[in-house]
Amino acid sequence: MVCGVDEVGRGPLAGPVTACAVVLTKPLLLEFLNDSKLVTPIRRAALAAQIRAGAAFFAIGWAGPEEIDAINILGATRLAMARALAQLPFPPCRVLVDAVHIPQCAAPQTAIIGGDGKSAAIAAASIVAKVARDEYMEMLDETHPGYGFSHNRGYGTEEHLAALDRLGPCSAHRRSFAPVMQPTLFAFADGGSP
Repeated sequence: MVCGVDEVGRGPLAGPVTACAVVLTKPLLLEFLNDSKLVTPIRRAALAAQIRAGAAFFAIGWAGPEEIDAINILGATRLAMARALAQLPFPPCRVLVDAVHIPQCAAPQTAIIGGDGKSAAIAAASIVAKVARDEYMEMLDETHPGYGFSHNRGYGTEEHLAALDRLGPCSAHRRSFAPVMQPTLFAFADGGSP
């Protein structure tokens, strides 16, 4: 019973950091399974469905913008990972994590640098977490229109920074991230003009 754990959403200016724990009891042999950043959105959605069907268990954990602001992004990442693990029906025998040590994890764990490209279990967690977070950001786009969350996913794109400058931050924004409070400074840092 090997459990892969990974997160998505550490870099965006808005939305939660999302983690997934995927427990496998047999090899997961899926074409195109890789780090979620290297898989197209259409393939990610198909893979997520296959992973959910083929995994013994999976669970998703979240840490919201307020928590990110309160305990920093690394602390929130660990919290989301711990929450995903806590939702599993029983503790896994071994946990493989992409680059991070989870202090709240009682099971033996191994942090693997670049694990989402080296371990099928971690890659599976990366895919499921990414699809879940993207779906959440699409819902946020409906409740907080104007920022482009459905396509920028909360990342600091030029469009997003311009919206922040125009609208100010909303409740989904991470106020401890400098571009949220000073979007103009970051939008034109390359020397361009407004």
